[in-house]
Amino acid sequence: MTTKQRAYLKSLAMTMDPIFQIGKNSMTPELTQAVKEALDARELIKLSVLKNCADDPRELAAMMAERTHAQVVQVIGKKIVLYKEGKDKNKKIQLP
Repeated sequence: MTTKQRAYLKSLAMTMDPIFQIGKNSMTPELTQAVKEALDARELIKLSVLKNCADDPRELAAMMAERTHAQVVQVIGKKIVLYKEGKDKNKKIQLP
């Protein structure tokens, strides 16, 4: 992913609300599956790491990206933005 593409995705994510929260149970298989399905449907999603989660948000982002075959767009504080390019019929975001 180029810097220009990453910047474009960041601008899209800025207006989004987090659709998942990672809490004290950290990453469960159910959460991973739900994130995978959301990425297939939306391509770009935002997650929030709650205060009661002891894990580092950057490590969580890397693990989640690896498990869902997505890319980490950014991690700011306790917010994580992930992107996974959609298949032909589900492709909504056109990268520059």
